[in-house]
Amino acid sequence: MTEARNVLGEPLKICCTSPMTGFYRDGRCSTGAGDIGAHVVCAQVTEAFLHYTKSRGNDLTTPVPAFSFPGLKPGDRWCLCASRWKEALDDGVAPPVVLSATHASALEYVSLNDLKQHAINE
Repeated sequence: MTEARNVLGEPLKICCTSPMTGFYRDGRCSTGAGDIGAHVVCAQVTEAFLHYTKSRGNDLTTPVPAFSFPGLKPGDRWCLCASRWKEALDDGVAPPVVLSATHASALEYVSLNDLKQHAINE
């Protein structure tokens, strides 16, 4: 098994452990065969994005204890579905991203240039 890489070609860094994120709830935006949503973009969510994604049918603000999901608030980091981040980009509400913690497979959905334009300093 090879080490996961980020969009910069480096080893994938932790996105967030509080709240614990990632498809595998290990803090990383890792992906695998079971991750049909490709939860690979490490984003720092904004209020505008949280309202946007809720309007699109994915409420990330309401806790879901059954899935150990605390609900997100602006400023939290979370592994987003690459297609949702791209959709938000196209609609002008893409949240900032952490390049070192964004999985290389995100490049199948969005360009490195778009990600860099929304990158935050770590």
